[in-house]
Amino acid sequence: MIKVCFADNYPVVHFGVKSYFKDHAEISIAANVGNFLMIRDILLTKDIDVLILDLELEGLSSIFEVKSLLKTFPKTKIIIFSGLSEQIYAPNAIKAGVSGFVHKKEKLETLGQSIVKVNQGKIIMNETVKKNLALIAKQSKSERLYRKLSNREVEVLRYLSGGKKNHEIAEILNLNEKTISTYKLRLLTKLNVTNLVDLVEKAKKLEIV
Repeated sequence: MIKVCFADNYPVVHFGVKSYFKDHAEISIAANVGNFLMIRDILLTKDIDVLILDLELEGLSSIFEVKSLLKTFPKTKIIIFSGLSEQIYAPNAIKAGVSGFVHKKEKLETLGQSIVKVNQGKIIMNETVKKNLALIAKQSKSERLYRKLSNREVEVLRYLSGGKKNHEIAEILNLNEKTISTYKLRLLTKLNVTNLVDLVEKAKKLEIV
């Protein structure tokens, strides 16, 4: 039986997932959490094979925290289950070490199939994401600078789009405020805009936020 920890903000999502997998032949929902800070305790006390994680989970501020989790608990596979753009977020998540990305618009049957495959050691992503990763791998560093946002840049952009100030983002990500300003300037350059309003608008068009 594949033991799963399901991490999501919303009780109704927990209920739906738990009900769907209640009598599943291969999958057992062994734990449910609504905050990222609870995950470590679960992984320390329970033998979890696969962690299903929403990138917008309460308490999760950076993909680097997911990377750290994988380093601490290497035997646990992670699948990102999110409503965020797969094309934008999946490549960075895969590069951080997660085993798959399933969009919330997919059927729970797809999530179940992904859990089984990931538990077998496979990496789950759609064809568009595969092509993006292949394209990025072929590009030089200078080409990537303008075509690919880093994990940190995506995170800073999300917070800027959410109305956060530089000092607030610095506090959330535990970085220097000047560092946030640097990321902001890079984002303006990469997305070819000159001000914050246009930056947020461009991010929305690209489905980054």
